[in-house]
Amino acid sequence: MAKAAGISSTTVHKLWAANDLKPHLTRTFKLSNDPQFEEKFWDVIGLYLAPPDKALVLCCDEKSQVQALERTQPGLPLGIGHIQTKSHDYTRHGTVTLFAALDYLQGKLISSIERQHRHQEWLAFLKPESSKDLDNKGMVQPILPKSRNVAMFGSHT
Repeated sequence: MAKAAGISSTTVHKLWAANDLKPHLTRTFKLSNDPQFEEKFWDVIGLYLAPPDKALVLCCDEKSQVQALERTQPGLPLGIGHIQTKSHDYTRHGTVTLFAALDYLQGKLISSIERQHRHQEWLAFLKPESSKDLDNKGMVQPILPKSRNVAMFGSHT
């Protein structure tokens, strides 16, 4: 790039750094091959742009089999002249399930860690948010992935 622009590589590096550009870092993504993907895509975007009156729109997901780890010794805190430290070894406490939802309009992240991965925990996670925020006068519109627990909820997006 420097050669093509007729400048030094140092100048290119400085320009990238000044503009927080990192062309060496890349991210990948994959579009769904679902034939109804575009229709579902616009349904979800519509919920964000124009949510129904008296509705709580939550973008929800679950992550099962999260390792519940704990360090065997407490780390030493950050201090003047030395960095924060933590031990390299840990104790396993099995696996847990992380449920998370983003209340897009409020900018609020809601999460819960559960020992079991069943639809009962999923519904228990959603219920307090819907009753607390809506006083039972509105509806919850979850934006959900396809999963076993979500199938029990009765909705797919």
